[in-house]
Amino acid sequence: MNELEKTGFAERLKTAQDAKQALLAKFKPKAAVIDPQHADRAALRAAELDRVREARAEAKAAIKAAQALAEQAALDAEAARAEADLEAKRGERKARKVLTKAEAKAARDARYAARKARQ
Repeated sequence: MNELEKTGFAERLKTAQDAKQALLAKFKPKAAVIDPQHADRAALRAAELDRVREARAEAKAAIKAAQALAEQAALDAEAARAEADLEAKRGERKARKVLTKAEAKAARDARYAARKARQ
């Protein structure tokens, strides 16, 4: 093989050394390239953070509003139930008064009739 290429020992050593140098060059740190959007990324990240915070605040506000509406509805329902109970009691009291008045009138009429019957 060496005879076909006509390479000598020095030539092969030089080729091996070049190959080693190429392998070592892969591991050497390369010059850092500064990203042109580096400053913009920080601003974009801050803007995204603000948007996320705003969205969370809106969600919290919506939840609080819904809870307040639910509590108000419960209070309104309780007040309506209490009003209905009060109206029922008033209705019962009025019915008793009407019955009492009717019974009193019937008793008066009975006394009046008894008095007329005695005379």
